[in-house]
Amino acid sequence: MEFIDSTALSTALPTLAHAFSVDPIHLKLALTSYIMALAVFTPASGWAAERYGARRVFLSAMVVFLLGSALCGLSRGLEALVASRIIQGIGGAMMTPVARLIVVGASPKERLLTAMGWFTMPALVGPLIGPPIAGLVLSVADWPWIFYINLPVGVLGMIAVLRFVPKSQPRPDIGPFDTAGFILSALAVSGLVVVAETAGVNLLPPAAQALLLAVSLACGWAYLRICARTGRPILDLTLLRYPTYRASLLGGTLVRLGIGATPFLMPLLLQVALGWSPLRASFVTIATGVGILIARPFGTALLRRVGFRASLSLFVVLTAILTTAPAFFRNSTPVWLMMAILVLTGFCRSNQFIAANTIAYADVPETSTAAASTLAAVSQQVGLALGVSFGGMMLHLARGAGGALTPDRFVMPFTAIGLVTLLALPVYLALDKDAGAAISGRPKRA
Repeated sequence: MEFIDSTALSTALPTLAHAFSVDPIHLKLALTSYIMALAVFTPASGWAAERYGARRVFLSAMVVFLLGSALCGLSRGLEALVASRIIQGIGGAMMTPVARLIVVGASPKERLLTAMGWFTMPALVGPLIGPPIAGLVLSVADWPWIFYINLPVGVLGMIAVLRFVPKSQPRPDIGPFDTAGFILSALAVSGLVVVAETAGVNLLPPAAQALLLAVSLACGWAYLRICARTGRPILDLTLLRYPTYRASLLGGTLVRLGIGATPFLMPLLLQVALGWSPLRASFVTIATGVGILIARPFGTALLRRVGFRASLSLFVVLTAILTTAPAFFRNSTPVWLMMAILVLTGFCRSNQFIAANTIAYADVPETSTAAASTLAAVSQQVGLALGVSFGGMMLHLARGAGGALTPDRFVMPFTAIGLVTLLALPVYLALDKDAGAAISGRPKRA
């Protein structure tokens, strides 16, 4: 439900812009507000699940997500939609991490790999069925039904949880919540995202942007000061001392900063610049999801053969090149060629992330795995949010004052996000040639 909702909304952005009578570029706020809420509240999910019980927290998160969905459908302006998306994001921030804890806790070790394979399926299937669902809904109904469709699905999900997921015992003895760290990290992350989101598009006065940036940096500095003195920090930055983990986070964030704009730019290119219907555009954009899906069997085998450094370096270059390719999509471009490029993009992107997400845990002690997972999740969301903001800013600059969103205006944004993606290459090349050999199964070279 959560993954389908995110991909479906991207398809509906041009329709929402028309319904709200706003600049299509400003609809990036509907994406980044949700992602920002994920980044802010995800760190609290693990503590909440332990303190109050995983099933109880998961059900509460579903209620919040469904409330946000209903409010999104009732929104009659961009401001209301953004506020509703933040509510959705608070629920979503608790759903996926807590669901992972439930699956891990309920699965015997010998069946954990199979269970996690099924657990990751929604993330793979979402990009495949989300856009067509949105295209079909927009063809037969009004845009609020993109959000209302979550309600019956969510209710069925809650019934299934109550029926099949056993109760988990709360642990009131786990220790206090890092309230100061949570507030400081939330202000630092949200301030940074808001500044990036409003830069260059005249949504906030320059003085307000400067003040927000100063507050964000001050909160980040204060968090660094108290992090080392906290027994259980909300975000454990000491994990960055491990080179493989640091490379995974930095490289992965740069890649997401680049490709994060794609779900925002593609619907605008196809529907606004090329004049396609939402349904037609959706059946082209699912090609990326196809590439992601078919990449799964190849990622592990390739890592065993060539290692992490070579795999990451190869696929980040290919991802950067292919991410730039839609800049040259025109109505004269064959649809099969567009889809082939997007399939390859999804394939390379997925292999890059398989390697980056795996090597993150190569050297991290088992006792720190949960903290490493939390920090990685936050960095991923921040990278995606900044990516959407960056793509929107580039499109705004390319269009100029009052200009139309014609196909040629998308050349600069897609080229820019491709170049940003390529910035991860030096990070990956700096890895040791045998980095992650213990988990890839590849013999070390002499």
